Amino acid sequence: MRTMQDWIDSYSADHRDPTNQMFHWFCVPPIVWSVIALLWATPVPFTALRPGSWAVLVMVLAFYWYWKRSHRLAVGLLIAFAVLGLLTNFLYWRLGAQTLAWWAVGVFVVAWIGQFIGHKYEGRKPSFLTDLSYLLVGPAWLMSKLYRKLGFKQVT
Repeated sequence: MRTMQDWIDSYSADHRDPTNQMFHWFCVPPIVWSVIALLWATPVPFTALRPGSWAVLVMVLAFYWYWKRSHRLAVGLLIAFAVLGLLTNFLYWRLGAQTLAWWAVGVFVVAWIGQFIGHKYEGRKPSFLTDLSYLLVGPAWLMSKLYRKLGFKQVT
């Protein structure tokens, strides 16, 4: 099994351009939120489950993937998921499922356009086109950068 450092090093090799990195800072978090929001707005077939159950399930599965590779990054990403989940729950009850879903689709599309613009500057295709696991690595890569900016030396 590849270590988280292996994943991050590989991802970093495809993200050296400062403009592309800036686009990732502004686009990856909204993409993560939009996926959470779309799943939150998806109806749950069982009355015993609450709105957001699909989103929570996916966040738990993603957390497990991160935890197996880096406990430190997993904790930071769990905090980020919790904040995004709370925000989404608030918006769900304020806007309703349909409006939330439309906002999420709009954010998703605009943020992915930004991602592809960033990769145009980079001159490389997005990493996830070679391996879908990189869709999980992007948020971890940003979290590892945030950890370093906060002064944590070893993050993976």
